[in-house]
Amino acid sequence: MKKALIVWGGWSGHEPELVAQLLGGLLKEEDFEVEISDTLEAFADADKLRALDLIVPVWTMGEIKGELVRNVSEAVQAGVGLAGCHGGMCDSFRTNVDWQFMTGGNWVAHPGNDGVNYEVEIKDDEGSLLKGIGNFQVSSEQYYLHVDPAVEVLATTRFPLAPGPHSLNKPVDMPVVWTKRWGVGRVYYCSLGHHADVLEIPEAKEIMRRGLVWAAEGKRLAQEQADGQQAAGQGGYTGMGDSVI
Repeated sequence: MKKALIVWGGWSGHEPELVAQLLGGLLKEEDFEVEISDTLEAFADADKLRALDLIVPVWTMGEIKGELVRNVSEAVQAGVGLAGCHGGMCDSFRTNVDWQFMTGGNWVAHPGNDGVNYEVEIKDDEGSLLKGIGNFQVSSEQYYLHVDPAVEVLATTRFPLAPGPHSLNKPVDMPVVWTKRWGVGRVYYCSLGHHADVLEIPEAKEIMRRGLVWAAEGKRLAQEQADGQQAAGQGGYTGMGDSVI
């Protein structure tokens, strides 16, 4: 049975406990053993983190000790998945650039605040993780993010919609869902989820379900790849340059 750790807290406006319970429910439906914690000290045991299949942060606008970020980073580099949504993963620790580098982006604005009506456009290419979900409408915060150019974008939304100092710039397609690699670990992010009810939208819930499962599966594939290399006399995981299928 795969093991997942969900850690929630920070700004209460994002309903972190409710979101943690919702994501935990999705994982339990996929036969995960789920631990839910409300303290960042859950990241203190490096060996325990490396024994997991998935880490799910649900923590907005907090401060974190550097050693705790290192523990998470090293676990993900070794194959543990990292998956989250909205400010719970990409507005977690604004002063920690190591966290931002690992997760693939950082929130900077939501023009129009809550209640903006916008479309989420799904990348429907053959082989896409989100294939078959289809575009859908959301009324929520529309996240403007600074994004790592290395990410693989799976869904976007068009800016600008709400007026602001950005409005005279050319239209841009802002990532809503992306994946990236950190070492041999899989990282997955979805910008939806300002409140828990947004994640109850059928398309949004399916986006999160697929992402959680995908991120957790990376550890097994990384181990199989390392075993195959070892059997072929090539050695195992040697650093962040190694890839996972």
